[in-house]
Amino acid sequence: MKGLGWLLAVLVCLHGCSELLFYPEPGLPYTPANARLDYRDEYLKAADGTRLHAWWLPAKAGVEVKGTVLHLHGNGGNLASHLGGIWWLPEQGYQVLMLDYRGYGLSEGSPSLPAVYQDVAAAFAWLEQAPPAQGKPLFVLGQSLGGALAVHYLAEQPRQRARVSALILDGVPASYREVARHALGASWLTWSLQVPLSWLVPDEDSAINVMDRLENLPLLIYHSVDDPLVPLSNGERLYQAAAPPRVFQPTRGGHVQTFTDPDWRQLMLQFMRDPSGFAGLRHLAERPVSESPQ
Repeated sequence: MKGLGWLLAVLVCLHGCSELLFYPEPGLPYTPANARLDYRDEYLKAADGTRLHAWWLPAKAGVEVKGTVLHLHGNGGNLASHLGGIWWLPEQGYQVLMLDYRGYGLSEGSPSLPAVYQDVAAAFAWLEQAPPAQGKPLFVLGQSLGGALAVHYLAEQPRQRARVSALILDGVPASYREVARHALGASWLTWSLQVPLSWLVPDEDSAINVMDRLENLPLLIYHSVDDPLVPLSNGERLYQAAAPPRVFQPTRGGHVQTFTDPDWRQLMLQFMRDPSGFAGLRHLAERPVSESPQ
């Protein structure tokens, strides 16, 4: 998330503009082909008719397909800028659907709440009909704002929640209001105003309000102790509010930079093999057991 953007949202939120949670970039500067990944463009349609763009990345040829991952990215950029979160999954046997919300990349429209939930619904509908996804476990990976959207959508849609084998959250804000307060407190110009102004931020759709409704959905929650934009306390609160089975994994590094570290990629793979039985690590000094790609 962009700290300046959160500050702007606070200063004008008297108008209740949820559009200010989103910072889309139109166009696509590159595609997965630049990273030597097989892919194809897919076009989905939201319930209101908005045409959405997505990338489908099949599992690497010759590798057993273990499952499907729906990736919901953060509030800035577009598919190209978030490819770093999932490029490693196809060679491990996981096919991926990457969605650009309305207004992002090649998707039509302009993002806002609650309209963006229609985009998430369109991705689930597409996966329900996609032949390669049939009979395979479905995982949802939500990074930053994408994780908050995933939590809210799955809490409201029990039928779709039942289709999901596990939910992975990375650097997700528990409360939009809390993140706004953090951004205001980071500057001496706004430090004294962080409490009154942050209370103007609409917080009804925040993930913390519905975490307890994700019954029986295994959760893996990553959050960096160094995150400069979404403080660690957000991940801790989400973990505490969620029902078992759930795992909280602290990491190091910047905001949603988790998967630059191969150890945390390996941890996610271990989790997806047995979401309900995975106990996680006890502390940062531990490392998952590496396995050679199949």
